[in-house]
Amino acid sequence: MRLPQAALIAFVLLAAPAQAATREYWVAAAPTNWNPVPNGVDALHGTRFENTLFPTVTYRAYTRGWKAPATSERIPGPLLRARVGDRLRIHFKNLDRDAPHSMHFHGVTYKPSSDGSYLPGFSGPGAEVRPGRAFTYELTAGENSAGVWSYHDHGPAMEEAIAGGMYGVLSILGRGEREPDREFVTFFTALKGFETINGRAFVGNTPVFKARVGDVVQWDVLTLGDEVHTFHVHGHRWRRNGAPEDTRPVAPAESWKVRWTERSPGTWLYHCHFESHMMQGMVGLYRVSR
Repeated sequence: MRLPQAALIAFVLLAAPAQAATREYWVAAAPTNWNPVPNGVDALHGTRFENTLFPTVTYRAYTRGWKAPATSERIPGPLLRARVGDRLRIHFKNLDRDAPHSMHFHGVTYKPSSDGSYLPGFSGPGAEVRPGRAFTYELTAGENSAGVWSYHDHGPAMEEAIAGGMYGVLSILGRGEREPDREFVTFFTALKGFETINGRAFVGNTPVFKARVGDVVQWDVLTLGDEVHTFHVHGHRWRRNGAPEDTRPVAPAESWKVRWTERSPGTWLYHCHFESHMMQGMVGLYRVSR
């Protein structure tokens, strides 16, 4: 049976993949002073902390040509978004006056020149961007790139840089995948003796995520370093391979996302379910309104 012309055109339009885009981002390695516990208090136990401010270098989003900061200072660095089929051009400038840095991306396709990992005698200029210099990384979001991925410094001082908060998130939608109404980045890492979510420790400092009943919410869960964590949200479940779950581990350099349609109003805890990590700061609030 032959389809009518109008129906055939509609079928072709629906089946055709979304047009790929070239997405450009301007990012810098920016020196800053960071405080994991800016209010100085562990809200669970009432413990008070002093002198938790420390100097570090983090990724920061800038306007085109690095003319001005586009966001406030934060850990993790800017959330970079794309869709399968897109090309990404990440323009990176090192504003640190003391050390070279780089950007290394998980989950995408690139040539060795855009790998960003330092190895003497083999790596190119993108693996050791010296103070005041710039480099553009050319990436492609391939068919196997849908998901959530980390990026981080992979230069000569990688371990020190990551321990200081030099990492970020790359969120890639699949072809035809709808955008969530809310996207929550939850990056679990140890930082200067604290267990942190997005570089902050303890309720009152860690992110307060907000949604409304009916929202499609997406949680991006990642970690770097040497520890395993477990992601848990009170009062909620999601499905994995057809089975419900409410706790899921995330290992070093691992990353994944979970989604659900929000139906549970109230104020809830989210945290790492290693209790010692939670007690050292890895806990926050999730507020759902009607």
